Amino acid sequence: MPEHDGHPWPAFDEDAALRAIVEGTATDTGEAFFAALVQNLARALGVQGAWVTEYLPSARRLRAFAFWLGGRWVPEYEYDVAGTPCEPVVDQRRLVHIPENVMALFPRDPDLRQAGAVSYAGVPLLDGAGAVLGHLAVLDTRPMPEEPRGLALLRIFAARATAELRRLRVEALLRQREEKLRRLVDGAMDAIIELDGGLRITLLNDAAEKVLGCPPDEAIGTPFARFLSEESHRKLADLARNLDGQGKGNRCRWIPGGLDARTGGAPFPAEATLSRVGEAGPPFHVLILRNVTERVEGERRIHRLTIEAEALRDELQTLRGADEILGESPGLRQVLQDIAQVAETNATVLVLGETGTGKELVARAIHAASPRRGGPLICVNCAAIPATLIESEFFGHEKGGFTGATRRRDGRFALADGGTIFLDEVGELPVELQPKLLRVLQEGEFEPVGGTETRKVNVRVVAATNRDLETAVQKGAFRDDLYYRLNVFPIRLPPLRERPQDITLLAGAFARRYASQLGRQIEPPSPECIRRLQAYAWPGNVRELQNVIERAVITATDGRLNLDRALPRSARQPVLATETLEPEARVRTIQELEAFERDNLRRALEAARWKIAGDKGAARMLGMHPNTLASRMKTLGLARPARDPSPSRRRGEPATREKARPLI
Repeated sequence: MPEHDGHPWPAFDEDAALRAIVEGTATDTGEAFFAALVQNLARALGVQGAWVTEYLPSARRLRAFAFWLGGRWVPEYEYDVAGTPCEPVVDQRRLVHIPENVMALFPRDPDLRQAGAVSYAGVPLLDGAGAVLGHLAVLDTRPMPEEPRGLALLRIFAARATAELRRLRVEALLRQREEKLRRLVDGAMDAIIELDGGLRITLLNDAAEKVLGCPPDEAIGTPFARFLSEESHRKLADLARNLDGQGKGNRCRWIPGGLDARTGGAPFPAEATLSRVGEAGPPFHVLILRNVTERVEGERRIHRLTIEAEALRDELQTLRGADEILGESPGLRQVLQDIAQVAETNATVLVLGETGTGKELVARAIHAASPRRGGPLICVNCAAIPATLIESEFFGHEKGGFTGATRRRDGRFALADGGTIFLDEVGELPVELQPKLLRVLQEGEFEPVGGTETRKVNVRVVAATNRDLETAVQKGAFRDDLYYRLNVFPIRLPPLRERPQDITLLAGAFARRYASQLGRQIEPPSPECIRRLQAYAWPGNVRELQNVIERAVITATDGRLNLDRALPRSARQPVLATETLEPEARVRTIQELEAFERDNLRRALEAARWKIAGDKGAARMLGMHPNTLASRMKTLGLARPARDPSPSRRRGEPATREKARPLI
């Protein structure tokens, strides 16, 4: 345990604690999120234990998602709240802080005695209506007197835990609703058939399978005309075209006179309704063949459950943070136009852009607007996979295919069959793997590691890179035939510094998202905030802006974004009013912006003695990732100057010229 060092609570670095919240839990969800949360909380406050629970009101018990105590995990921890310090937290829905003598106040709690607890602090996790979802607490074997910083940090961690717990509740409810809808559709006595824009069968329930006398694997993809008379097919096609031309609403029609259907060659009359579903993307229709007496109730229940499922899905997207491409700049409008043009094709797409510009968002948008949107989207970061494992990750392996391969495993391409695979940082692929990727692109086939059987897949590839692949081809680091195969439809994502007008939209959207997650009221970014944000060069692009706004929301005061804490040190000076007047208000050229960025990076590097990473490195000073700084230095032609000759060099001895390079 750390010493108090004169502080009421164990000493902690407040900035490091805030970074622990943002960075320590940024990529985790569910149990992994809660484990990272309590471990970072215990480390930040320097306390003996921390745990986060869900509340089971019918049993008046708390069940732990994660419990970190004395440097180890306590598994499957569950307990009654009665007679524990957690009881007033749950019953009174307020923060409870017991600075010392907690065992004397709660002698019936054996767990406190076993842990040797002296102090305790807990805060409830509440839903939007004020009901208790769970609680977050810490305990220590030393006194824990009241300290505003410590209690404020506990509340911040509790806000993050609340947002994740609410997300999990909504996600579970959505699964229940969708499962209920699936059971309702499959359990209906009426035949329910989904048709695409060409009136081909894409989905059918159990009753439809029996009515049509056709198993699903045979029916899917079959034109529905096969099961109709010629006249009924014309009637259905005319009605479908009529529905496609209608506006929102009035998208359902009772088919006058019904349809003359047939199964196994035997005709039968069917009364039916046809609905047009979906506002965006290619249309599809739902055909319900049923008895008249069951029509109204079945349709009402299906419609209600569909609306509820969509509403829950929208709420879940809000809690997660919807994947939107926001902006109105000409460069971004061109990107959106390119996405719309290429999405409905099977063409391979190469997304070009700097780190943090949102290349994965483009891939997701292409997949969502494509005919493959019902299939999987598999994302692979090529730079994050060790070179020795990347072939197995891509193509899978058979049992015994290499040392440690104890069982058969499918690769990412097999998982993406029927959908889209996104290859991020494709320029980092090892040269020896590139021919195998080229084969998948050209032939749609591969062999798993250690296997002899060729597998076929139907996968659409979207690749992305922040490297200059043409230069890599010239240097022999990237195959030219693979480059040409990937570069069928290139999309260039402009960096944020080239579209400053989009900063207003992005900053506002990020502020609303993180305020909602933390349960706070935040004012929209003020004109001064926007001026300060637009004055910064954003070497980390949209990802850096997102992180800055999240920090500004976390450290906000009186509902106003705190850019003084959020922006990198080099950008924290406020923009003066005179800076907005002519001639400074003129639009900068890209050359001027690059010159400004080059000068700013050079000043930071010189101040850091050309050290990039670490506590005193230029990357920390600029508020950006060291890899991003190194990439920008290469792009802007910044390199450490050659060192001066040593004074001890003998007179007349030629100086050895050291190659200028960045120091990482």
